[in-house]
Order: sequence, then structure tokens, then C-alpha cells
Amino acid sequence: MSVALLATSACGGSSAEGRTEITASFYPVAWLAERIGGENAEIATLTKPGTEPHDLELSPRQVAEITETDLGLYVKGLQPAVDDAFAQHAEGRSLDVSSLVETLPADGHEHEEGEGEAHEGEHDPHLWLDPARMAAVATGIGEKLAAVDPDNAGNYRAGAAKAAGELNALDGEFKAGLAECEQDTIVTSHAAFSYLADRYGLKQVPIAGLDPDSEPSPRRMAELSDQIKDLGVTTVFTETLVSPKLAQTLAEGAGVKTAVLDPVEGVKEGSGDDYLSVQRRNLEALRAALVCS
Repeated sequence: MSVALLATSACGGSSAEGRTEITASFYPVAWLAERIGGENAEIATLTKPGTEPHDLELSPRQVAEITETDLGLYVKGLQPAVDDAFAQHAEGRSLDVSSLVETLPADGHEHEEGEGEAHEGEHDPHLWLDPARMAAVATGIGEKLAAVDPDNAGNYRAGAAKAAGELNALDGEFKAGLAECEQDTIVTSHAAFSYLADRYGLKQVPIAGLDPDSEPSPRRMAELSDQIKDLGVTTVFTETLVSPKLAQTLAEGAGVKTAVLDPVEGVKEGSGDDYLSVQRRNLEALRAALVCS
């Protein structure tokens, strides 16, 4: 089953008999769950394909699915309604995958290990943009599934190892591809790329904050335009699931081009893309914008 179809998958008692029922909050964790769970898991995704996940509101049916699921997977701080639903209806049967890695706060600086849990709500939730962190998440999900379904523990661990290997290989591609670049600043639609910037030595300048619906003031837009010119930035990045108007306006005012940098928060149904292909396209967009050799 492709992850693009997971939003229509049933959860609760209607999954195939004997399979572990997993409810994933949105695309990146659903993609991992599918690769790790394989034939031993039935996966439902709360966020429909091609929709922006931040402001998801759950239907009564989805809450019922959470109540009955074997394992819920989510990123705390990204979707408040999901955080509340898992806390209320799946306590002890859910995993906040941000607990598996060192997190970054909103200002982009890394917490000391364990500090993320001590400062609830202050970390940047967009950890999946760093392939190395995603590899660690894959390993953690594999161990969690092994505990939930010990009879298939070997299969889950094998699936997790394969996924982690693919993600670590992708990390190597990013490191090599961004090793020698003339620029190091990325101007993005919203502050989704702190983990990617942290991993590969880049500087993120976001138009909007962690919430893509927030809009900057005219003064902020003017400051961004001046910054683009001063730094010699070549490109303002737009996104796939958010309106490009602000980014296009900024680019036109600064006299630079636009390109897509996908935060991989979801894929459009029927697109044929997955996490790996979208991230490789992101790498090519970064290489062009940063003038990498």
C-alpha cells in the first residue's frame, strides 16, 4: 500500500487480522511506519494526502481510530489536536518520535540531550528534514514495534535497519552535494528547515515562522529584501502545500528567482513521490540556489 493512500485506510478493528494497527499523524511518520511495518502492519494516516498538516482538526471517527489503535506515531508540537488526542485516548500506546532525537528550539540552536522533553512546546518539530535524525527515528520505531508485537520483532528491526540505511545514504548525498557552495543562506517560506540547515552548515532566513500561516509585516518584508541583496542570495524558496504569493512578492522586490524547497509535510495523491525522491529534489534545488560545485 502506498503512503499516498494511507489516509483512507481503516484503523481499529477493521484492519487485516493479525496485523499491528498503526495510526500515524502525517506523511513522514506514515512513510517510515510503512517501510518498517511492512506486511505485519496496517497503517492509517490522520492527515490526508496533499494537505498542510499544522492545523489539522480531527473528526470523531479519527478520534475513535486513535482510541483503538495498537500504536500511534506523531511529532509533538506540530499538530496540537493530535498531541491532545494521543495523550487522552492512547496513553501508553503512542510514541512521540521527537523523543528519539536531540531537538532544536525555535531559534535553531540544539538542546542538550534530554532538554527537549524538559521544555515542552519550545522545540522545532520539523526534525524529519534531517535524514540522519530520521534514521534514528526509524531505529526507534522499529524497537517500539518489536515491543508491541514481539512475534514479528525480527521483521520490524530488519525493516528499520533498511530504512535507516537508506536515510543515512541520503544524508551522505546531502553532505557531498553541499560540501562546496558559494552561498550558505536559504530564504524559505516558513521556518521549517532549521534541522536541515543545522545538519549541513546552512543559515535559514524564513519569511514566516514555524506556522506557515503567520504573515510578516511590511517592515519585515523590506528587511528581508535588503538582507537578500546584501548577502547575494540568488533564490527565494516556495513550498508545495503553502501559497507562494509572499515568497514570489519578496523575490520580485529583491530581483531574484524562486524555486521549490519542499518541507516534505505531505505528498499529493497519485504523485508517485516519496520522502526520498522529494528530498533528492530538494538537494538539487539547494545546489542550484547555493551555487554548489
